Amino acid sequence: MAKKVVATLKKEGGVSYAKVIKAVRSAKTGAYTFREEMVPSPLVQETLKK
Repeated sequence: MAKKVVATLKKEGGVSYAKVIKAVRSAKTGAYTFREEMVPSPLVQETLKK
């Protein structure tokens, strides 16, 4: 199933995407969790600033 999703994101002429993985600290426990997002390549820096 994942291969189908990746294959459709790599279509020629479409927008290129990047996977952004951020470490987010829980206020309740203090443990870190990782949040993954698929964002268009031009918006990667903007996403990381948040």
